Order: sequence, then C-alpha cells, then structure tokens
Amino acid sequence: MNLFDLPRPFTLTCLFVLGCCFGSFLNVCIHRFPSRHRLWDQLKSLNSHRSGCPRCSAAIRWHDNIPLLGWLLLRGKCRNCRRPISARYPFVEFLTGALFVLMYWSQMPPERFADLKQTALFNAMGPQVVTGHLSSDVWLHIRYALHMVMICGLIVATFIDLDLRIIPDGCTVPVMLVAFLVSPIFGQTYIVPVWFQDMSVANVVRPELPAALQPLMFYWDSTTFAQQHPHWHGLAISLAGFVAGGGIVWVVRLAGFWVLRQEAMGFGDVILMAMVGSVIGWQPVLVVFFVSPFFAVFAAVMAWLTKRDREIPYGPWLSLGTIFVLLAWPVVWPYAKRIFDMGPVLGVIAVFMTSSLVVCLQLLQIMKRLLGIPLHPPDVAPEDIWTSADHLFYYNNERPDEQTGQWSVTQWPGSRSGRGQAGYHNWKSGGWP
Repeated sequence: MNLFDLPRPFTLTCLFVLGCCFGSFLNVCIHRFPSRHRLWDQLKSLNSHRSGCPRCSAAIRWHDNIPLLGWLLLRGKCRNCRRPISARYPFVEFLTGALFVLMYWSQMPPERFADLKQTALFNAMGPQVVTGHLSSDVWLHIRYALHMVMICGLIVATFIDLDLRIIPDGCTVPVMLVAFLVSPIFGQTYIVPVWFQDMSVANVVRPELPAALQPLMFYWDSTTFAQQHPHWHGLAISLAGFVAGGGIVWVVRLAGFWVLRQEAMGFGDVILMAMVGSVIGWQPVLVVFFVSPFFAVFAAVMAWLTKRDREIPYGPWLSLGTIFVLLAWPVVWPYAKRIFDMGPVLGVIAVFMTSSLVVCLQLLQIMKRLLGIPLHPPDVAPEDIWTSADHLFYYNNERPDEQTGQWSVTQWPGSRSGRGQAGYHNWKSGGWP
C-alpha cells in the first residue's frame, strides 16, 4: 500500500489529525524550553513531569488533552479551577495540522506515477534526475518529513521569540542534527544541487579579469557528482546550507554591531537560519533571507506606531519567509535562478553587497547626527544587563513555592523539602501541633 493509493481527502485528513497531535507536543516545548538555559536541560524538561494547569497545578486528564477537542469541550477553562486556558494552545495545534496538510498538498503529486512537475518544489535540476537509488514516491515522502521536522522547530522558535525575544537551542539544534543525518543517508532530500552555473557568464567575465584572477571563473556542474555520489552530495548540501544560512546572518550581526554598536540580529537568528539552511540548502536559504524583510517591515512599522518600539523579534519573519519560499517555489525560483547561474561571480556580488550594507549604515548614522538623534544606545554597565540567568533567579525568588497563590495539591514531600519549604508548608496547613 502506497500513500498515493489512498484517497487524497482521507490522506489529508489523517495528516491534519497527526499535525494537531504534534502541535500539542509543540505547546509543551514552547512552555518548557525558555525555563532552561542549556540544550540538554531543555530536552530533559520534556519528560520531567506531566502537563498541568499553570494556575492550580492540577494534572490534565487524558481526554482533556485531546488536541483541539479537549479545549473546546472544556470551553477554554480548566476543569479544576475554572480559570481560562489560553487560546494559543488550540491555535498552535490547528496551525501545525494546517501546515502538515498544506505542505503535503504542495509537495506531493495528486496521484501515484503522476508527473513530478505538478509538485511545488519541482525543478529540472532536482533529485528526480537521479535514478537507481530511491523511487520518487519514497524520497518525496522522506523530504516532506524532513521539511515538517524543520517547520515544527520554526513554530516553537516563533512563539518563544514573540514572547521573550529569545530562540532556545532546543528548537533548532536537534533539527540541525536530523538534517545532517537524513541528508547524507538518503541523498535525495535536496531541492537544487549544491552547485550549478551558466557557463556563458564565466566566459564573459574571465577575459575582463587579470590573468591571476581568471582561474577563479571556473565552471562546474554538480549534477554528475550528485548521481555518482548521492550520499556525499547530500552531506555537502547540508553543510553548505548551514554555513550560508548562519554566515549571512552573522555578517549582518557583525556589521550592525560595528556601525550601530548594538545587535542588528540576535545570535538565536544565526542558529535558526543555520538550521533552515542545513535542511533546504544554501541557495534556498539565501532566498529566504532576502524575502523575509518584506514580511517584517509591516510588523516593524506597526511596532513603532503603536509602542514606539524600534526592535522586533526577527525569528518569526524568518520562519514565515521559509514557509513562503517552500510554498511559492515555482514563482520565486525562476527569478532567483538567474542570480545563482552567475556561479563564481556570486562571490564578487557578496563582497559588494556587504560593503553596501556598511555604507548604508554609515549614511544612516550621518543622517541621525544631522537630525540630532543619538547615534548609539546609552552605555549600560555589565551589572545592569538583564541576562537569562537573572530572569530565572528572579522567577525562582518570586515563586519559591510553586503553589504560591494557588490551591494546595498533594505532592511528594521531598519536593518541598528540596526547596526548604517543608516546615513552612506544615505550619501553614496545620500539619504541626
């Protein structure tokens, strides 16, 4: 039985239910990752204890934990304390289920043995030209599964970044490791090969360069390499995407800090784009980077008009740009391909664009000086910088007892003893004579 043999509506319905179940798990990640600083502690927190109401700490019953239906049947209120449950929980579940369906609908042909040109990620240089390794229906589903793992990480990163303006490693590094494992094993999860170019561009530019630089205008098409060494080619795709995705954000971060003396992009954005690049490759991740500002500019204007806030979390817009590029690939790629056809000339373009970024930032500083606007944010003493460790210390001091302001529930006495709260709890509850 092949998934293409099943009725399309039945397959999409099952995927929506599966996506909602994954969304319920992503809600747990969104809630628990920010309270841990290290990657391993974030992953261990997923199995630390059962989910419960954040107000009364009552454990959630299994039938109340059914995605979407549980929240609707409870009418958005806790069964124990009757306080409202945030509507974000069912929204994340619905969003995940909808993306499971939308990505499958766009990346899979409508029926088995259909023309692959009917899929959104089709291009003439794609892995469909490689024969003798995996049938098309197998590697299409493997690539789809890998993309959904990435999108799940993007969902977690988006909602945490919107709340706290941080992107924990728990939602990026595991996805990166999966990409580094899956890409070389199967070798056909890429969208475009690791390198291609139009030979005519190199032939035109080479005579104009000095003799010492002419060898830089080389010509290489990796299609043959992908056919003969699919596993090494898959690894090269992930490594190149990792370097390009994280590198371009890192360059912007350094340029912004050098000129503006403040973070232009957070380090979490660097890891996020490195993760995206390790999954989809270096050419698509660069397209994502240049598409995302079109989504972020509206949010930046609204934040300035409503809150006078000049900073916005950029991770959600990088995530939205990634999903947009995957869905709109047939429209976006023909324009982007003209740039990547230039081959080695891309290095010259990269240097020029980096220099232009620095010049534009310098001109911005000159304009601010003429208008009397402070050039740099005020210096802050190191002891006045609020770090994630300070946040955890403040939170634990505000709530030394996890049931502060809540109804008391029975729990293992050693839990309170470990926090030094056993004596106080016994006195408060009348446990001592």
